[in-house]
Amino acid sequence: MQHPHALFPRLFPKTSRTFYGKRWLNIFLRTMHLIGIAGVGAAFLYQAASEFWLPYMILTLISGAMMVVVEIWSNGIWLIQIRGLATILKLMILSLTFWFGLKASIIILVIIISGIISHAPAKIRYYPFD
Repeated sequence: MQHPHALFPRLFPKTSRTFYGKRWLNIFLRTMHLIGIAGVGAAFLYQAASEFWLPYMILTLISGAMMVVVEIWSNGIWLIQIRGLATILKLMILSLTFWFGLKASIIILVIIISGIISHAPAKIRYYPFD
């Protein structure tokens, strides 16, 4: 079994890892994520049956998870930066739907956090809490 400290350099490399096409993959994943969110939002607003919104929810979850994996693989520092912490916070807020149901206030709060963080200056998005 590997020593726990051996994982640290793999999760937090000195220089971020990248690969050819990473930017285009991120653009594609963000676009798919937005399509999924739009579909779920529309279904929520118009109270559509689950068979109409479930494919959009799956698209949202898969594209979001893939974006997180790419970010953590590139450099685990994402986990302690504002942008990563905001994603974790959004997931925690969304988990409230298990207890309170899907409420407009929960969705709107997640959208507000997303909008603010994604359009904040880099010095805010990339600020690490360490």
